[in-house]
Amino acid sequence: MNVPAALYESSIPQLKLLGRGKVRDMYEIDAQHLLIVTTDRMSAFDVILPDPIPGKGRVLTKVSNFWFEKMRDIIPNHLADDLTLEQVIPDAESRKQVEERAIVVKRLKPLPVEAIVRGYLIGSGWKDYQASGAVCGIQLPAGLQQAQQLPEPIYTPSSKAEVGVHDENISFADTVALMGQEIAEKVRDISIKLYTTAAEYARQRGIIIADTKFEFGLDDDGTLYLIDEALTPDSSRFWPVEHYRTGISPPSFDKQYLRDYLETLDWNKTPPGPKLPAEVSAQCAAKYREAEQKLIGI
Repeated sequence: MNVPAALYESSIPQLKLLGRGKVRDMYEIDAQHLLIVTTDRMSAFDVILPDPIPGKGRVLTKVSNFWFEKMRDIIPNHLADDLTLEQVIPDAESRKQVEERAIVVKRLKPLPVEAIVRGYLIGSGWKDYQASGAVCGIQLPAGLQQAQQLPEPIYTPSSKAEVGVHDENISFADTVALMGQEIAEKVRDISIKLYTTAAEYARQRGIIIADTKFEFGLDDDGTLYLIDEALTPDSSRFWPVEHYRTGISPPSFDKQYLRDYLETLDWNKTPPGPKLPAEVSAQCAAKYREAEQKLIGI
């Protein structure tokens, strides 16, 4: 298939740029709306790499929008329904740069935590378990293997760090101190509900969602919204059902392929990130597209 040119950094002169994250560029539309552009930038180990993954931003946008719609009965999301991209960027040529990767969203107050749900024992959770028998302070049964499904999903929030700084695991009590008991409990319970609902759907489509992270925001009335992205290959660990087994780190549709490649390099995981060979970028892009096709069927 023909993949459009990669977008490493967007430029929309008619809108005020508020900031660039690891992957997303954020622009101000007005007091109630923002424009978020999902670029093809790739971050790994909290470092933005110098080479984009072609088409990745479109995949992340399409997959997130799919889940936002599917999960509307569980929680509202930040997508605006009163303003279109065509209204925000009337000029077709200017709009072409960000089509299929830009969304108009409500302007909300982001909560200061990343809501992480783990359904399987892998990654930093597996290392934690090997050392302590627990994951982020949550005691688990003895004798579990790498990549084994947990008895039930666990909620392991982390603090939100600035770009280039590692997020830190925090306790549920810490989230209560940051957000209050009611919001902290709501975020925990909704995160687990979102994960279990998505995991059941995805498994029927050939994908195991091993873990994922969500972000939330509040409006002026205190209503909770799902924001940022949802259940994408960037925010989740996706495994093909047919290749899953315990005792190994299963092959994946997400950025784990890229992490595994980077682990083979003599790189200390601090900026600047290493350049990516063309074949690594292409293979990573193909894995993202395959995840999209399996989940959405297109």
